[in-house]
Amino acid sequence: MSTFDIVQKLWNLCNILRDDGITYHQYVSELTYLLFLKMAKETDTEGQLAEGCRWDDLLAQTGTEQLARYRAILLELGSRGSHRVQAIFANANTSLKKPTNLNELIRQIDQLDWYSARTEGLGDLYEGLLEKNASEKKSGAGQYFTPRPLIEAILAVVQPQPGEIIQDPAAGTGGFLIAADRSIRKRTEDLYALGEQLQDFHIKKAFSGMELVQDTHRLCLMNLMLHGIEGDVRLGDTLGSEGAALPRADVMLSNPPFGTKKGGGQPTRDDFTFRTSNKQFSFLQHIYRGLKSPSATHPGGRAAVVLPDNVLFEENVGAEIRADLMNKTNLHTILRLPTGIFYAQGVKTNVLFFHRKKEGDATQAVWIYDMRANMPSFGKRTALTADHFADFIAAHGPDPLGTSPRTDQGPTGRFRRFTRDEIRARGDNLDLSWLKDDAAVSADDLPEPEILADQILSLLHAASAEIHALKLALEGDP
Repeated sequence: MSTFDIVQKLWNLCNILRDDGITYHQYVSELTYLLFLKMAKETDTEGQLAEGCRWDDLLAQTGTEQLARYRAILLELGSRGSHRVQAIFANANTSLKKPTNLNELIRQIDQLDWYSARTEGLGDLYEGLLEKNASEKKSGAGQYFTPRPLIEAILAVVQPQPGEIIQDPAAGTGGFLIAADRSIRKRTEDLYALGEQLQDFHIKKAFSGMELVQDTHRLCLMNLMLHGIEGDVRLGDTLGSEGAALPRADVMLSNPPFGTKKGGGQPTRDDFTFRTSNKQFSFLQHIYRGLKSPSATHPGGRAAVVLPDNVLFEENVGAEIRADLMNKTNLHTILRLPTGIFYAQGVKTNVLFFHRKKEGDATQAVWIYDMRANMPSFGKRTALTADHFADFIAAHGPDPLGTSPRTDQGPTGRFRRFTRDEIRARGDNLDLSWLKDDAAVSADDLPEPEILADQILSLLHAASAEIHALKLALEGDP
């Protein structure tokens, strides 16, 4: 049985819970608790669990006693055991009300082909479940999940190396960190080509990050654990004081949440030069300021971050942040992504690639690859695959710092070079496009109505936040 088959069987179990009023997100959390217990048994790691809190303890019960035992286990594991176990089960509770539903979940999970699951990789199984959840429109989990072909393309460009500190300040379910781990393992014979010290660093210290939402944080920790990663991904607000404590990184990989800070408030970080309620601009500041500075022995940290179009063109503080970014880093490449990749938000997005340099006009030119014009709108009808990124990766070149020889493909090509002076003359507006989109738009290509509504709401929220900030400024509010 393949990972796909097992994931499908697990996902089909959600039908059991519909009568219990369980949402998709609650369902994945519920599965996380049960799969943790089962996988601990399958991998002989039950020693990290208190006695009476193991899979067989659940199997030994039936009916209301089983549901009561399950609730007690969740409470116990949230307060006892290893730090990782306590973090996964922190404030955990079950949404199940009917003992028959819990019993059916336990029975079905116990009967899965766990030999095949171990052979295929328990981490891949769990990640497949998260991807399935993200692809379900009703789950709303798309905001936490970056499409795997996009992540793989970003990794092919950035090329994280053994011994580097890799950070995602908006970790979600851990997709970027796990893909970085997989990339390094692939190039080092699953770490066997590294010395013992580097192996230990990679497993225990290489990966760091932060996630704001507790339920998503526990999914991330479970995902990391099943992939053999013990890095420090914390629960907290990157745009608050906790974020300032994150270590400087060699590599930053992130897809920060879109929108404005709740209530239109500004970040509570006191180390940001530019104050704004726009989350993307705040995360961007954290990322380029959090990269390691260049030295005689270090070229400077590098980053790839997914950001919506408005980050490229918003005026006032937006223009100031872009200028600061280009002053402190070499913003060498922007990838304009096609529509439909992040269906939950339905906004147009880009990937910014840059690396930290000595301050002072660090960016001499920005190369922009237009993967949006005359491309399909991706979604359930048209799947995004690795092949769609092949031309971009070839055009970028093998150097992760963006210094490979490149060719400006001219006004009819997808890859163009814009000097810093040209960009400065545009008011540091990076929303540059030159290709005419000749693709005929059919009814099938249009976004779903709820996506269009999300786009409108996103624009309204952004406008409201800016008006609020302007009002405070006019009133002299500090």
